[in-house]
Amino acid sequence: MANSVQAKKRIRQNERRRVINKSRVSRIRTFVRKVEEAIAAGDKSAAGEALKSAQPEIMRGVTKGVLHKKTASRKVSRLSARVKALA
Repeated sequence: MANSVQAKKRIRQNERRRVINKSRVSRIRTFVRKVEEAIAAGDKSAAGEALKSAQPEIMRGVTKGVLHKKTASRKVSRLSARVKALA
């Protein structure tokens, strides 16, 4: 258990960040899921719209530090390739 004041404060900060990061990752997953559902339904226009809204959300995850830059780029790239393949 933490004994110093600094360690106790760090525990409090870590818990706050954990909750915030968890909600950010969950939000990103929701946007990605909407794209995947539109792709599964075969609706190209809906998939394109969902991708347009998911892309900034994924990149926001990079700036907030919950996703690595290359991970986000890979996700966007694969999703856009799948949307493009619906043609």
